[in-house]
Amino acid sequence: MTWEMLSIIGTIAFAVSGAFIAIEEEYDILGVYILGIVTAFGGGAIRNLLIGVPVSALWEQGLLFQIALLSITAVFLFPQGFLKTWKRWGNFFDAIGLSAFAIQGALYAADMNHPLSAIIVAAVLTGSGGGMIRDVLAGRKPLVLRAEIYAAWAILCGVLIGLDYVNSPLELYLLFILTVIFRVFSYTFKWRLPNRTLQEQQPKTSL
Repeated sequence: MTWEMLSIIGTIAFAVSGAFIAIEEEYDILGVYILGIVTAFGGGAIRNLLIGVPVSALWEQGLLFQIALLSITAVFLFPQGFLKTWKRWGNFFDAIGLSAFAIQGALYAADMNHPLSAIIVAAVLTGSGGGMIRDVLAGRKPLVLRAEIYAAWAILCGVLIGLDYVNSPLELYLLFILTVIFRVFSYTFKWRLPNRTLQEQQPKTSL
């Protein structure tokens, strides 16, 4: 049940996220559906390739495809006034998708008895792969490469599940909620990982 719920939550969140961005970029209805589907299932497809699961396994998720299509249709039919609030809620939907799919990807790899490194990679790719494809197709800098902490939360999910610190349904749902909260905090309060720059800082001038 935990696996199925995370799959449904992540699919809805990322399908909505992809559809909203397509509308914001003024794509036609076909572009909205394509970007929504790619966002919802792109990360899982990349994960399957790397951990040895046939990509054709995606086509067995008929219910999830129906849920994604319904979610995209709902977004396309939303009133204009609601669509204008996308910039306010877009990162929140993305945080939900990141959290749900990172945990789902880690569980998937752990269930196949992969080592910790593979579990972490599965968590990161499932949680952020679809969003990366979405941003590239929309001509944007991927969220995972921006300054605010993003993929690190997926890595943390992979570590906790890979080391078997989190395994019961209650613990998994708690991890899901905490990951969403920390992702929201990271872009709200501008939490950043250390970085370097090649640009010289401009000297301050005094009046």
